[in-house]
Amino acid sequence: MNMRDIKDSNDIRLLVDAFYSNALIDPVIGPVFKAADFSLERHIPVMVTFWETILLDVVTYKGNPMLKHIALNKEVPLHPEHFDQWMKIWTATISANFEGPVAENAISRASSIGQLMQYKIKQSSSL
Repeated sequence: MNMRDIKDSNDIRLLVDAFYSNALIDPVIGPVFKAADFSLERHIPVMVTFWETILLDVVTYKGNPMLKHIALNKEVPLHPEHFDQWMKIWTATISANFEGPVAENAISRASSIGQLMQYKIKQSSSL
């Protein structure tokens, strides 16, 4: 199968939908979403705008994911294995649907964001 790169918001939507269809049923991170009173209807559009801003330079996202995850960590403790599993599912979802420089950037940026998020959560927990 000849795959193409991520090129527009429809591709981002496909990626985000596919990711969450896998993440929500995952035994490691699925329970985090269930415990956090997670709403797919509210979250998916936010994630589409987030990744559109990150990957396509279309500035549609307004928010602070660090603060949201720091707050989430107080409700549902987030551990390194949660971030590792998130990254595995994210990478597998991209690899199954896309290939090219933007797809590679999506993996790289997610890894960096996950590492920074873990650092910020750890810092906030020690205050």
